[in-house]
Amino acid sequence: MSRGITQVRVALIVAALIAAVDSLSAAGNEGNVSAVMKDPCALALLPHEGSDKQDLEIIRLQTRARSASDQAVWLEQLGWAFVAKARVSFDPGFYKFAEQCALCLDEKKPGCAEGLLLRAHVLHSVHKFKEAEALARELVRKRGLNFDYGILGDALTEQGKLGDAATAYQAMMDQKPSPQAYSRAAHIRWLKGDLPGAIELMSWAAGASNPRDPESGAWLHVHLARYEWQSHDTKKAFELIDEALEWQPDYAPALLERGRVLLGLGKTPEAIEALERAAALNPLPEYQWTLSEALRAANRVEEAQALEAELKRHGVANDPRTFSLYLATRGEDVPSALRLAKAELETRTDVFTLDALAWAWMANADTEQAWTFAQRAVAEGTQDGRLLLHAAVIASAAGQSEKAAAFLAKATAMQEMLLPSERKILATTRRRNRF
Repeated sequence: MSRGITQVRVALIVAALIAAVDSLSAAGNEGNVSAVMKDPCALALLPHEGSDKQDLEIIRLQTRARSASDQAVWLEQLGWAFVAKARVSFDPGFYKFAEQCALCLDEKKPGCAEGLLLRAHVLHSVHKFKEAEALARELVRKRGLNFDYGILGDALTEQGKLGDAATAYQAMMDQKPSPQAYSRAAHIRWLKGDLPGAIELMSWAAGASNPRDPESGAWLHVHLARYEWQSHDTKKAFELIDEALEWQPDYAPALLERGRVLLGLGKTPEAIEALERAAALNPLPEYQWTLSEALRAANRVEEAQALEAELKRHGVANDPRTFSLYLATRGEDVPSALRLAKAELETRTDVFTLDALAWAWMANADTEQAWTFAQRAVAEGTQDGRLLLHAAVIASAAGQSEKAAAFLAKATAMQEMLLPSERKILATTRRRNRF
């Protein structure tokens, strides 16, 4: 289950890298500049700044690596420290430095499993799923430890290969039952439409969270909160979101989830408060779109329009799939929505990408293509409000009245999980189908 993100804040890391290279030039070391840019070990050890927990750990590990006769063990730890920084800061530029650590490891110990695992994780996090799968398969052949199977399953899941992913996750579970294994199995069950099974396994994962890894603990609690919300236990969902924020204060995904639940309950002012903080921390299209919907629901149209303008400026770079969904839902620049969804399908073929493409085809008035991809999107049995809404609209347009009614019933049962504009689409579709 991917936690990787793509966003403009990569520029901050690139700027820091350029500044470091410029400092070499200013010191009269122009001859070293090109070497630094091409040397993964030099890039991994470029001086890091910062004062939070992750920054201090990166600085400590860089210091140890610079002075060690055998740098390999420190480079591996440094790579994972950069991964942790990327997750906490929501700046994927740090994944680039983690990758440099992996490449440096490979230079010092060619083909080492530690470097392969780190690089596979980075590739998965930046949505290069096919490349991640190739490295993961090599890892399984060479070593076959539980985390090797875990990253293989992750890459397969994003490509829609759920049967093979489940096999990989089972191998992971057989070796070592753990929060990491439980959460992956929970996600597969949810994708297959087994919400009770997903709740059970994610409860095990959240209950076994490691206090030394608060970000992962928070992430597990947020996902369990979403499952509980879907099961209509709003009280439990809020409790889990609060727990997530205890694990990781100001955790953007938890604030987003709180805002979504509040918005679904019609508590718009409280939703806006949470969503504004979430979007400030992590200005991805999903966050901005949700906040703009809340602002419009509160009749704060000018603020919503300003936020939507920002979303349109950076949506393609930040998260093309969600931006495609946004454009198709709003009926704006629908040719771009289709182009983005098609491009995303070249990278991954999971149910949500199939759904995005179906919805983009529908926005472009090609019902036949929309229905073809909508059927593929629902084939696994995934019970997701947005996915089911899209399937209902498309089935209705395609003349599939019985299937449209079935999808409408399921989408209606979880309509509080839809955005306000999506609930309007649901209501319109129900009226047209006399449902």
